[in-house]
Amino acid sequence: MKKKITLIGAGNIGGTLAHLSLIKKLGDVVLIDVMKGMPQGKALDLSQSSAVEGFPCKVEGTNDFSQMKNSDVVIITAGIPRQPGMSRDDLLETNGKIIKKIGLDIKKYCPKAFVICITNPLDAMVFVLQKYSKLSAAKCVGMAGVLDSSRLKFFLSKELNVSINDIQTFVLGGHGDDMVPMVNHTTIGGIPLLDFIKKRKIPMTKINKILDRTRMGGGEIVKLLQRGSAFYAPASSAIQMAEAYLLDQKKLLPCAAYLNGQYGLKNMYMGVPVIIGSKGVEEIIEVPLSTAEKKMLKTSVKSVQSLVSAVNKILN
Repeated sequence: MKKKITLIGAGNIGGTLAHLSLIKKLGDVVLIDVMKGMPQGKALDLSQSSAVEGFPCKVEGTNDFSQMKNSDVVIITAGIPRQPGMSRDDLLETNGKIIKKIGLDIKKYCPKAFVICITNPLDAMVFVLQKYSKLSAAKCVGMAGVLDSSRLKFFLSKELNVSINDIQTFVLGGHGDDMVPMVNHTTIGGIPLLDFIKKRKIPMTKINKILDRTRMGGGEIVKLLQRGSAFYAPASSAIQMAEAYLLDQKKLLPCAAYLNGQYGLKNMYMGVPVIIGSKGVEEIIEVPLSTAEKKMLKTSVKSVQSLVSAVNKILN
């Protein structure tokens, strides 16, 4: 029996998510959006590519949120995107109300689904989603770290002139300007990054510029596009998470997961390395942090906590 994947939000990310899901043959797809015609049009367009791509899965578009019923996976991109000059935090009130409503719908129609939130500001939105959907923490995650890590890998591969496939790294903390790229846990073909750049005589200042570019990666794309925000890389990142769940891959991925004591944090969502398999988040991996990393993480935690506090006041 084919799996059912519901995508809430049929904009650029939603359409790309649908395309990737179908090409990878992960399951039947339902595209939901409040805008009449948009999900139906994209579903029809995608359906007409099935003869070319050879995928056996169906795709439907609807404005009816009850069509998410009995979904195996739900990926949420609904909400307003960032515009030039906007921070992720500027989206808080509008997107908070949207995510609250979606959370209540998930509770009603598909309480056993594995749910991935992409909507920004990410860490606060996934907190809201879990609160109102009543999903178990293992089944409700945010997509951020996979994307941020992918950006970091790309920038490093270009600067160091090495294959992107040889780079292992991840980003810790909130999905914002205070995220913590884990330099001490970054390797190039198994060689620690700091040893690699020393051998190549690459100054740390170049690496620091890459770290800053990673932190501002979303904003850079928003500025270039002028209208809208990134969608190809975010969609690929979320699909990797969904695939890990559907295929029980036990894949180690950095995601916004609910912390209950890990890293000394409780009752909050934060980007951390997790293992995703058929039970959802099956384990949160704790890694040792340097004094500098602990300090940066503390700053990131404060940013996330202030957003969660603010959105709770808006919604309560």
